[in-house]
Amino acid sequence: MTWHKKEIDSAQVKEIAARFGVDLLTATVLSRRGVTAPEEVRFYLEKDLRFAHNPFLFTSMEDAVDRILAAIEEGEKIKIFGDRDVDGITSTVLMYKTLEELGADAEWALPNGDDPYGLTTKAVDHFVEQGGGSLLITVDCGISNVREIAHAAERGMETIVVDHHNPPEELPEAVAIIDPKVAGCGYPFRDLAGCGVVSKVVWALRFARSELYKQTFCLMNVRPGNGTYVIEAVKLRNLVVVDRVTENLAPGVVRIEQTRLVDFFAGCEILVYDAPPQARMLRELFGPAIEFGLTDMAPQIGKALPEMAGKSVIKIRDQLRGAGYNAKAPSELDVFVDLFISVVHARNPGLFEDFLPLLDLVALGTLADLMPLRNENRILVRNGMEVLNSTAREGLRELIATQNLVGKRLSTTDVGWQLSPVINASGRMGVPGKAAELLLTADPARRRELAEVVTGLNRDRKRLGDAAWEKILPAAKRSYEELSGKLVLVADREIYRGITGIIAARLVNYFNAPAVVVALLADKAVASLRSVAGFKVGEFLERSADLFIDYGGHDFAAGFSITLENFEEFARRVPLLVEDLESVPASGEVLEIDAELPSKYMTPQLVDLVERFEPYGEGSPPLVFLSKRLLIAGLDLVGKREQSHVKLLLDSGPFKWPAVYWNAANRVGIEFNPGDRVDVVFRLGRNYFQNRESLQLTVLDLKR
Repeated sequence: MTWHKKEIDSAQVKEIAARFGVDLLTATVLSRRGVTAPEEVRFYLEKDLRFAHNPFLFTSMEDAVDRILAAIEEGEKIKIFGDRDVDGITSTVLMYKTLEELGADAEWALPNGDDPYGLTTKAVDHFVEQGGGSLLITVDCGISNVREIAHAAERGMETIVVDHHNPPEELPEAVAIIDPKVAGCGYPFRDLAGCGVVSKVVWALRFARSELYKQTFCLMNVRPGNGTYVIEAVKLRNLVVVDRVTENLAPGVVRIEQTRLVDFFAGCEILVYDAPPQARMLRELFGPAIEFGLTDMAPQIGKALPEMAGKSVIKIRDQLRGAGYNAKAPSELDVFVDLFISVVHARNPGLFEDFLPLLDLVALGTLADLMPLRNENRILVRNGMEVLNSTAREGLRELIATQNLVGKRLSTTDVGWQLSPVINASGRMGVPGKAAELLLTADPARRRELAEVVTGLNRDRKRLGDAAWEKILPAAKRSYEELSGKLVLVADREIYRGITGIIAARLVNYFNAPAVVVALLADKAVASLRSVAGFKVGEFLERSADLFIDYGGHDFAAGFSITLENFEEFARRVPLLVEDLESVPASGEVLEIDAELPSKYMTPQLVDLVERFEPYGEGSPPLVFLSKRLLIAGLDLVGKREQSHVKLLLDSGPFKWPAVYWNAANRVGIEFNPGDRVDVVFRLGRNYFQNRESLQLTVLDLKR
């Protein structure tokens, strides 16, 4: 294995430590991982939901909220249609539970059996035949369903699309589209999971029940300039800045009606911080006859935030928690806006308190869909993991018990290996409704039954996957060679359509190349595509869009269905489609080291750093450390069937560390022995054995 420790600028490390109030080791890890922009650092250091993005940044959010609330008020039947995977199932459950709590007449449905991905005309017709409904909400799907949504309109149903997949050139005719990947949507982060997007709609619906919904607030600040006064003002609607004006004026030169201020403030109460000096500067500018009628927010801010009472905006800026997360120092008005929003949240604690318990499902869906753990995904998943570890959701508690995880502090790894596959299996085996019902039912006996059903489906899925892997691997190797290592394409009539995605992901890991796995059915072919960094899934599929019945997905995972005749043409095209691509170099055996630790850092407190950088997952792997000249104080060979693993006791000086080195028994006596001094690359985590917790190193590599 090659060990690589990226060179970093020590001055930058010190600057990060000073600016954000963190220790040098934390700053080192941030720098080495390229997390240096203040706007990104906040998502690693903060967990407060206030640091997530406001859902009303979606330009269509009000349209979606108004239509849903109108449907509830008028007693309309609302139909929710989701996808068959974990993200789709959690999205469906989140939306349904929210609408149910709001008093809606709502029903849900998911694709069954051999139904294709996304909404179908068959599903629309079924909705109508089962008693109709005038509002359809698609979750984790819908952005590509132009024809199906048009069909719904013909059958008298309006549609709201809540999705996160890449949009096609032609968007569906919907009442509202909430998808962060749609150009011009207004949202600043494109990589939410489907359930993450649903959670934004849920928060907006809850916000709309407050007196704050659609309220406009005008906040103003006046400050001295160079012989002038600078007037800055913003308008907030749903706590989002929707308009801003700045005037730099000399006293007695312009009348107020000659400025933009009159129109800007028309019909709006003007809020300021510390009114007396603000009013004095305005009088100097426009004369004593002009009356602004300012409302001073300083007393209310001081009451809600006692630590800010009596302080100037400049002093508050220096101690404001989020000030350092701006690329440039916030203006006085920016500080005032932040304080105002903080007061609103303090007065309305339910905005986040009621939202927080939903994040267990958001964490599940985000991790299962392999969304990158950056930006606000980190805050959503971090909070979601805390909720999951004490979840009141009985269906999840039943599943956790079935997986023998009760009493264990669940990690993102546990979610990825123990929970997500079980939920996912129900969809892959054609009955996603079983998992959704498990998460929804209030009947304890039914929950136990469903938990056993979905775990059984997961066992069946594993058997199918293992059998398919053995069958397709020789063909995959041939395809890899024929396509010069640029892509792997396999198709077979014995591949069960529900496991194409799993097999494709496994092929990507095996070959480090994009993979397309095709299940050949009686009347068509259904495929899953999994990608690697640098391979543009959307562009690849668009070049054969004329052949597909339908297709869609996001940057690293997609799928399509195609007639058997057109599949033959697609297979002929593939060599041409990848001809201009470069082979992906073998990532091989490179260990990226986050920090080298002197012996004084090798103490149990190191776990605090490890947990500060949680959650771990896509785009945010667990921290990897290097420590040199550790003594192998103990060594045992372990293993259930054969002793293929090594259990070590590593002496760092201040502390002796239990460690495990997987599949390394054959290296004992050749590359290392008890009593050796070794340089070790490792990860640190918590080990649970017989209901006891301890810290343990996982050795990735070591050298004498």
